Amino acid sequence: MDVVIIMNDIELRIQAVIDKLRPFLMSDGGMIDFIKFEDGICYVRLSGACAGCSLIEYTLKDGIELAITSEVPEVVEVRNVTD
Repeated sequence: MDVVIIMNDIELRIQAVIDKLRPFLMSDGGMIDFIKFEDGICYVRLSGACAGCSLIEYTLKDGIELAITSEVPEVVEVRNVTD
């Protein structure tokens, strides 16, 4: 059975920003995936080279969070999900 995920407007706008950021992360061997948006917080998963990078917090807060919050004002924070 196929799973259908329906995204709301905020999630679609978040995904659009992530889609713009992804090539930059991929050029350094990293990857980013949108997980969910809940209570003003955007959850993403950074993987690949990003997962073991000592600069992951800078990438997350000074790059990804800044880009998403500037384009999607409903987002107040971006958190990395590490399972």
